[in-house]
Amino acid sequence: MFLARWRARRASLALIDALRSEIVAASRRPALYLALEAPDRVDGRFELFALHVGLVLRRLGAIGGLGDDIAQDLVNAVFMHLDDTLREQALSDAPVSKRLKAMKKAFYGRNAAYAAALDSGSRADLAAALARNVYGAPGGAPKAAALAGYVVAVDAALGQTPLEDFATGRFRYPDGALAGG
Repeated sequence: MFLARWRARRASLALIDALRSEIVAASRRPALYLALEAPDRVDGRFELFALHVGLVLRRLGAIGGLGDDIAQDLVNAVFMHLDDTLREQALSDAPVSKRLKAMKKAFYGRNAAYAAALDSGSRADLAAALARNVYGAPGGAPKAAALAGYVVAVDAALGQTPLEDFATGRFRYPDGALAGG
């Protein structure tokens, strides 16, 4: 019994790691940094990673049931990864805890803003949130509208992704009609 649960948990961890890796690869597509001019810095990469994770969590939450379980495991894996990354930078427990807390607040706040804009159908609100968060330009950014178009396309594509793709490891992040991606 214990061995069967251990094997199932290990398979689940491998599945979540594959899902996280797919999201990382999507958030690092060169076209996001070249064509859409997202800042290719640590903060810019965090912003795009948080955005891509948030879109997957949004889909998993919409599916419900097992989707909620996968979403929780994904969140746990994402923040364990961020914790490991901070520790690799030779930070001690107190600074890691403080930075991780700030990253969690940023992650959830940004994704709440993106979800609200997507739910309302307002590309202008989405572009404003992306300009503020991804580009660090509260007054607007030249490529924020294009990034908003990408996000809308990815969200729509994810909306068609069945639970089975997530649960069986067949999930591939949609490109969202990203030129050059």
